[in-house]
Amino acid sequence: MTTWFITGCSTGLGRALAEAVLANGFNAVVTARDAAAVQDLVDAHPGTALALPLDVTDGQQIADAVKQAEERFGGIDVLVNNAGYGYRAAVEEGGEADVQQLFDTNFFGAVAMVKAVLPGMRARRSGSIVNISSIGARLSPEGSGYYSATKAALEAMTASLRKEVKPLGITAMSVEPGGFRTDFAGRSLTQSAAAIGDYAETAGKRRKENDTVHGTQQGDPAKAAQAIIAAVQSPETPGLLLLGEDSLKGFRAVLDALRAETDAWESTSRSTGFDTSLAGQH
Repeated sequence: MTTWFITGCSTGLGRALAEAVLANGFNAVVTARDAAAVQDLVDAHPGTALALPLDVTDGQQIADAVKQAEERFGGIDVLVNNAGYGYRAAVEEGGEADVQQLFDTNFFGAVAMVKAVLPGMRARRSGSIVNISSIGARLSPEGSGYYSATKAALEAMTASLRKEVKPLGITAMSVEPGGFRTDFAGRSLTQSAAAIGDYAETAGKRRKENDTVHGTQQGDPAKAAQAIIAAVQSPETPGLLLLGEDSLKGFRAVLDALRAETDAWESTSRSTGFDTSLAGQH
């Protein structure tokens, strides 16, 4: 039976995915910093669910969780790096410690999880790695520079990883959700302590006290969960899965803008090579 290992299952997309995986009859290792927050999933599925405490910034906890998962179910077939949180600040406003913690969780924590499960996947010559990114990696909205940077880094790593592990029978996929009705824009969203007045009309409009998006997002986490399961089970798992109408629309708008700007500056881009027609002339 397929075994899924999902980080960040206490709320939101992680919990919806854990519920869907278990409802589909798969094994699921459901993790959260406080394992009590996911104990109800085990109570409902005692034979196929294992709840474990996991802070992805703690290397020892990662090693222990992976070991316990492998001992219980024999191996991890699908890793879903979902643990993470948002951070709002203009680039100039971002606190050094805040930004370090954000990268430690959203990027380096995911990397540590990938490295922990790959030995088992390589030994079996099978497995899937799913890294939950965000359409913010493309859109880079005002006030989300650091959060977008963590997700862009995660996607770049995943794209290289996909090429490295494909010959070993392993897939790697990034998922870019748009706005989903989770706690992401509520409880899970943090921001800089400082707010600089000059950014009031850009990053400032997206600070928590000014943001009215929470609770009105159009995305359904339960449907997102089913889409992820379908993509993992597909014989042609995509390298990038967009989730939500807003994600599709935003992604295509960014592509169009990049193409237009690339075309506008094409002659300048081409002008930087050595002039081979002058070779040998003095």
